[in-house]
Amino acid sequence: MANSTAKLELGGENREYEVLEGTVGPDVINIASLYRDTGMFTYDPGFTSTASCESQITYIDGDEGTLLHRGYPIEQLADHGDFLEVCYLLLYGELPTKAQKEDFDYRVTRHTMLHEQMSRFFTGFRRDAHPMAVMCGMVGALSAFYHDSTDISDPHQRMVASIRMIAKMPTIAAMAYKYHIGQPFIYPRNELSYAANFLHMCFAVPCEEYHVNPVLARAMDRIFILHADHEQNASTSTVRLAGSSGANPFACIAAGIACLWGPAHGGANEAALNMLAEIGTVDRIPEYIDRAKDRDDPFRLMGFGHRVYKNYDPRAKIMQKTTHEVLGELGIKDDPQLDVALELERIALTDEYFIEKKLYPNIDFYSGITLRALGFPTTMFTVLFALARTVGWIAQWKEMIEDPNQKIGRPRQLYTGATQRDYVSIANR
Repeated sequence: MANSTAKLELGGENREYEVLEGTVGPDVINIASLYRDTGMFTYDPGFTSTASCESQITYIDGDEGTLLHRGYPIEQLADHGDFLEVCYLLLYGELPTKAQKEDFDYRVTRHTMLHEQMSRFFTGFRRDAHPMAVMCGMVGALSAFYHDSTDISDPHQRMVASIRMIAKMPTIAAMAYKYHIGQPFIYPRNELSYAANFLHMCFAVPCEEYHVNPVLARAMDRIFILHADHEQNASTSTVRLAGSSGANPFACIAAGIACLWGPAHGGANEAALNMLAEIGTVDRIPEYIDRAKDRDDPFRLMGFGHRVYKNYDPRAKIMQKTTHEVLGELGIKDDPQLDVALELERIALTDEYFIEKKLYPNIDFYSGITLRALGFPTTMFTVLFALARTVGWIAQWKEMIEDPNQKIGRPRQLYTGATQRDYVSIANR
């Protein structure tokens, strides 16, 4: 709601624009009529000072290190809930009752299988294809198989499409992994939990029984919770922008996956692990710490600090605990990369330079270590991120579709190219 006005003086004229107040967080100046009033646009590279939408889903306070989903702190959701409960919360706005949770779990579980013909699609990819390339293609292809849930004007079809993507994403991700390593596909099991089912599809083989370790399943579930949504980040904004054109939901999520693939976004945990591999051994850490402190050295420590969180990333605190639980359960010893990671963690939490710059280990640092310990190759890290973030993308897409003020996205530009000029024939150039 508007609670005051902002004044703009331009060309000797004064104009007023309403200031909108959210329930929490910074107020925003409503400049929707600026171009009509003045013939000018605002210039905001990366849209870092622009609110592109109104949302009730996720709130982040980077200075305080706060992350809320529908008002609930991420710490409470990760400690007391499971991933499907968080999915329900993001989609419907409230935590489910026991009956609602059982119904939601049932609906998701009964949608985990893929159309059998889709399994043949994988053979069209090279064996060494990056799993994210496979994910982009397979998720986009869902719209070719599920025509009964692509009408975005139908609330029932939107709901069915939402359930289908949450349910089928682990199956697609696990099949991408199995294809990548040359093992047969493992079908979903309805008696297993969401996270346990995913681990089973990834690591079971037909020739022997596989039992999912409950500690590892809980860690996987917590990783999914911590990555479920993160407000208007690059991939979420991509999903909203694609959705604003009226594109079907499967295409919109495929667009989000493509954006997430970027190393500055979803690929950060893979980059953090690659950095640990580059450092190699604990005795080389001082050399790289010195390089990180040298402004003239292009080397940067990956997995430390965060663009949004100027305080400690609240997800990293939970992930830190989860990481040590997994390492303890698996009894991993004599692993050089993990030794390097643990020593870097110790230094970052005690070194004055890191503390002053607020370069705390972030969620990408810890999730990379944990996923490696669970047995996933680095090429799968961003796939797991996409799996978890699917529910956030869907919730944001669903909110946008239902917003009466929604318009097709159309950012403007500051043009600095050539002015109008006449075509010159090739003979005279």
